[in-house]
Amino acid sequence: MNSPIQNRMNTVFVHVKNLKDSVKWYTNLLGQQYVESEVSLPVYNIQINHHTGLTLDAGPTSGKKVTPQEYPLFNFHTDDIKAAYHYVQTLNYDITSEITEFDDFSFFTIGDPDGHQIMICTG
Repeated sequence: MNSPIQNRMNTVFVHVKNLKDSVKWYTNLLGQQYVESEVSLPVYNIQINHHTGLTLDAGPTSGKKVTPQEYPLFNFHTDDIKAAYHYVQTLNYDITSEITEFDDFSFFTIGDPDGHQIMICTG
């Protein structure tokens, strides 16, 4: 049966307590600029390559209750896991796992300001 739902992910929503803090954290991680005066409730869309977007969602009022998951929500790609790890260290971000390496894949995880686990990986 043909489905009217396309085989692509459009947007990943990350629920956050403090929109401005989260925008700063994610844009720094990705090496992007943002204009603080353009950050306003309820959401902020982070520019991501290709089809999938990243929307930080603080809800209509600040102070949203957020329950982080213990497993990564998604991953950001890197071609150089050691350089990525070093970069995250220079940002003083919460590294929640050391680099794990396999023959064709490596990763580590970090925690965002709300405790969400984000994976950085080569695969």
